[in-house]
Amino acid sequence: MISAFKYSLGIALACLGGVSIYAQESAMEKRQQMVEQQLAGRDITDRATLKAMAKVPREAFVPISQRPFAYEDRPLPIGDGQTISQPYMVAFMTQALRLKSSDRVLEIGTGSGYQAAVLSQIVDTVHTIEIIPSLGKRAERILKELNIENVQVRIGDGYFGWEEKAPFDAIIVTAGAESIPPVLVDQLAEDGVMVIPVGPHRGIRQLIRLTKKKGKIRTRSLMEVRFVPFVRN
Repeated sequence: MISAFKYSLGIALACLGGVSIYAQESAMEKRQQMVEQQLAGRDITDRATLKAMAKVPREAFVPISQRPFAYEDRPLPIGDGQTISQPYMVAFMTQALRLKSSDRVLEIGTGSGYQAAVLSQIVDTVHTIEIIPSLGKRAERILKELNIENVQVRIGDGYFGWEEKAPFDAIIVTAGAESIPPVLVDQLAEDGVMVIPVGPHRGIRQLIRLTKKKGKIRTRSLMEVRFVPFVRN
């Protein structure tokens, strides 16, 4: 079952640098506007996704200098040459997984930890892998401060997945790959879904939705996207 989301905006953000009551309320208002205008106002219709996006504080996952822009619909820098995806893309990829509350999810590319936090509000368990140690450790710290207990962070090469935790009901890759890693397909459960950006590193990629049913793999392109490259050791 989903861990209780014990997060208190005032307490958690105070741990991250301190904010006024006014700033807390402003962030909550901006988050609700984001859900209504950028997500529900477009093509995000999955109620669980909308509820999760309304609950998770994006400002907690970005550097202090970027917090004024936390609810703008664009990527933001998080250090080490990486970015946090725009809210719409996080919601779109989450919705595309067609998640159930009992699902076990593998995320490749923890980054800021925001996508994992959103997933944690919908599914039973999230296992997330980050290749850059500083990002992985920071994401783990923020998730802990927000009392999100059903996310496990691992530092390592996501190309090989997390074999000892497989199979996964869903796999989400938040970095652009030149091809779909066969190992990840193997770790996807029967009737599982994978969402992954695929294409050349210096060009526009296709966001691919892969499904596995009765041993057969089917892929569908959902949209053109731009993502930072899938980094490997």
